Amino acid sequence: MDPSDKSPRDRASAADRASTGPPTAAPPSSALRDVAPELSGVAALGGAALSLFRSGRELYSVFVRTLYYCVKGRHEPGAVLLQMYEIGNKSIFFLTVVMGFIGMIMVFQAGQQAKRVIPDLTMLGATYLELLVRDLAASIGALMLATRVGAGIAAEIGSMVVTEQVDALRMCAADPIDYLLKPRFIASLLMTTCLLVWSAAVAFTTGMVTAYSMFDVSPETFINVSLVDAGDLATGLAKCLAYGAAIPIVSGHSGLSTFGGSEGVGWATTRAVVNSSLAVIVLNMLISAAAFLIFR
Repeated sequence: MDPSDKSPRDRASAADRASTGPPTAAPPSSALRDVAPELSGVAALGGAALSLFRSGRELYSVFVRTLYYCVKGRHEPGAVLLQMYEIGNKSIFFLTVVMGFIGMIMVFQAGQQAKRVIPDLTMLGATYLELLVRDLAASIGALMLATRVGAGIAAEIGSMVVTEQVDALRMCAADPIDYLLKPRFIASLLMTTCLLVWSAAVAFTTGMVTAYSMFDVSPETFINVSLVDAGDLATGLAKCLAYGAAIPIVSGHSGLSTFGGSEGVGWATTRAVVNSSLAVIVLNMLISAAAFLIFR
């Protein structure tokens, strides 16, 4: 039919449709969903507290199951030795360099500040050794290990989670904590203690060299153990053992709770380093307070 034969009403309707264009598509159903409002104020504080409580409960469960499998689980010395090599031998150079510089910096700064008060620096070595044995060597060394060992444990276990290797273990009726976390826990407990004792020796040696070269304090004067008692040794050893137990538990929990792909592994690694460092700080405060009450 010729368009000119259309009535004026039909031509007007066609013009209106042309001007308005094609009909728009209906919005997707996801855009119509109600978006949950973000928590704020007391609700946000309560949500954070509940999340912290859940994380603490899960960490406690992982810790108890790890202790159980240390006694009742399978015995595979080769897996423990392999993890001892990964945690100990591959960390010793990094920890030696870090603690060596830490020792030089601390003695240099302590000597500079002490000279402003009293020119006699004969007790510099004794005071430095007491602080090193009681707290500094264990805490600073454990923070360094949390960055390397904690990140490595979380990344390795997290990669096994996202590639479904952990699910395969569960399908074979094997607990991942027995197969994956227990060897790392035992190895960390042993090697962290050895590494922190070694780091204390390195930091004291570099501090002694700094005191001799900068302040003319002889090694015979600097090596003074008069201020170190049994309480200091017990406190330092307790911190070494506590840190060695906390780092693999926290990092292993972060690795086992990984979800998603490579992004999830990165998230788990970051969370392992942050939470392990936080655990070291909290344990430091608790053990120091307990030692003060016991050995005062």
